[in-house]
Amino acid sequence: MRTIRSRTAAAATAALLAGLSLSACQGDSEAASGTPSGARPEAGATASGATESGATANGKPGGTGKTQGEGSGTGQGASGGQSKSAGKGGGTADGSAATCTGANTKAVITKVTRPINHLLLTITNTGSRSCHAYSAPLLRFDDEQSATRIMEDSRPQAVVTLAPGRSAYASILLSGEGGDDSGGRTAQRLTVHFAPRSGSGSTGTPLELTLPAGTHKDNNAAVTYWQGSASDALTY
Repeated sequence: MRTIRSRTAAAATAALLAGLSLSACQGDSEAASGTPSGARPEAGATASGATESGATANGKPGGTGKTQGEGSGTGQGASGGQSKSAGKGGGTADGSAATCTGANTKAVITKVTRPINHLLLTITNTGSRSCHAYSAPLLRFDDEQSATRIMEDSRPQAVVTLAPGRSAYASILLSGEGGDDSGGRTAQRLTVHFAPRSGSGSTGTPLELTLPAGTHKDNNAAVTYWQGSASDALTY
């Protein structure tokens, strides 16, 4: 009986040692891999978390892309706004406004008491859109070959623009200081030519006016630039 017990104890001891050896081997294997077998489901969650982290990272560039998209939209809007502004500017400057000529204006010539030796020329826009009265009226009395001298010191700060029904003014100095060679004479007719935007030559239809009776002029006659008011024109 004592012998059987000894064998049984020895067998149990051997089984225990074998179990301990197997556990030690598994521990060494897990330690070498750095991933415990019991932690593998959590490792899967971590991988899924990494995927979610990747989505979040992708979401950040995606968010940046959205911001860039909004910036692009704002930029396009600004560009469109500039284009619209340019369109309005073009319409105001030259697109919707014409050049004042005899085709879209009527003219009146008036003799004034002050200042002496002056006439007042008035044109009124009879068209359906605004017109620019560029430079000064180009005047010819009767059959004169050259245009009347322009008073350069009367140049306004900006071109006079006439809305439909509005008027522009120019004063005409009929005579100045001169001797017997001043070429004084009585004039009967006045031809009004209109300057183009370039200021070179004339453009459009001229206007023919009958001068007030007894209009006397000489070679020193001069005319102002177009002005926005009669009082401004008659200061020269």
